[in-house]
Parts: sequence; C-alpha cells; structure tokens
Amino acid sequence: MRVRAIMMLGAIALAAPVLARDAPRADIAAAVAAPGRPAEQIKLDEGRKPAAILAFEGLKPGMKAADIMAGAGYYTEIMARVVGPKGHVTAYEPVQFMPTDDKGKAVWSSLIARNANVTQTAYPFDAFAAAPASLDFAMLHLVYHDLYWESEKFKVPRTDPAAFLATLYKAMKPGGTVAVIDHVALPGDTRATVEKMHRIDPATVKADFATAGFVLEAESDVLKAAEDDHSKLVFDPAVRGKTDRFVFRFSKPKKG
Repeated sequence: MRVRAIMMLGAIALAAPVLARDAPRADIAAAVAAPGRPAEQIKLDEGRKPAAILAFEGLKPGMKAADIMAGAGYYTEIMARVVGPKGHVTAYEPVQFMPTDDKGKAVWSSLIARNANVTQTAYPFDAFAAAPASLDFAMLHLVYHDLYWESEKFKVPRTDPAAFLATLYKAMKPGGTVAVIDHVALPGDTRATVEKMHRIDPATVKADFATAGFVLEAESDVLKAAEDDHSKLVFDPAVRGKTDRFVFRFSKPKKG
C-alpha cells in the first residue's frame, strides 16, 4: 500500500504545472530590441517583459501563430519578428474594435508594411473563427477576461467562453501552445468582477481551459506584483500598467 501511495504521489507531481522562470533567448531579445516599433509600444516593454514572456511560452521561428484581440498589435509585431519569414502571425480583432480613425488605421498599415508575415483578420466578438489545426501558437494577452464582459456602448454581446475555447481548441495543432496573461482577481462572481474591474480569478481560467481539453503545462511569476490592490479597476492610475498578472502556458494534447 505504501509503495502504491508513493507512486500515486509521484504521478500527481508529474502532472502538476511547473512554476517556471523564463530562460533567456537571444533571438527573442533581438526581436524586441530591433528598431521600427512605435515609441508608445516600446514604453510598455518594461512592465510587460515581452522577451521573458515569449521565451517562457515557447514561441519559435517558423510557427503559425495568432494574436487574438490584438489591439494595436503590441505582441503581433514582436511575434512576427520571432517566427520570421517562414512563419506567420494572424492578428484576430473583433469587428467592434477594428480601427475606424486615421491614426488607428495608420498604426496597422505601418505594422503590416514592416512585417510581410502578418495578416489582420476581423471577426464578430462572440463568434471567433479560425481554420482547424492551423495554429502552432496563440496569444491571449490581457484579453481572456473580456469573454465574460458585455457592453451595450461598445456593442459587445454576452459571449460564451466555452464556445470560444472549443473553437480555439480545434484551431490548435496537436501539441500547440496557448499563452494566457491576465490581471489577477480575487475569487467571486466572474462576470461581475470583470464588469467592475476587468480582472479574472486565475482559477476560473484554469478550469475553463481544462474543461475545453487543454493542459496547463506551466505558469510563471515573472509578472507577479505583490503590491497590487486586487480590488481596483485595472485602469485606475494607481495600478495601471503595474497590476498583478498571471502567466500560463497551456497546450493541446498531441493525442486525443
């Protein structure tokens, strides 16, 4: 019995996600440091630590990657430089958030002109779509919580996170990686918390992805901020850009 118990504990330990630190990678550091990125995005690097994040998440040259809810393309451009000419990055953006002003359009026109391996694709917020088994890597940077958000002002309907994850699961190649970074929230009603603070409980994210079939491979504390007040809206000047953020690496099993 004792031997069996020890074996069971060993199996549990192997199955548990590893709290990992990033290993430095010169190619990713070079992609971040190379000239051409907008100055306002470069200013965000100190707080976002993109070289450390992408090293931990395992982005590699030649990958077919997605930046979902890409915003102004902060991660899109860095990822495009990392995957290189043999890889590709699709920036998926809800139609509700596609730029309509000249400045916003110019940001994306310039980004795509600098990076021939980038495509921008619009989709309805509540109906994400991607071709089956088309992605090696997907980035969800500070956006997963928005799947629990709805807004009449921004024309964002109530969305089913499970449906989104089912589509994403099908879109990932076996063994593919999904990177999730988001603002930490305390346990509570998820939709109410997102509405009030644009944060999400890490346990909710883990449970959602597990239900969808993904495996949590590892998590990193590289963006941990112990001094963050989890009761504050992430846009509050007191915490903006300095929130406590979890960093997860999920994968789609190679079989099954």
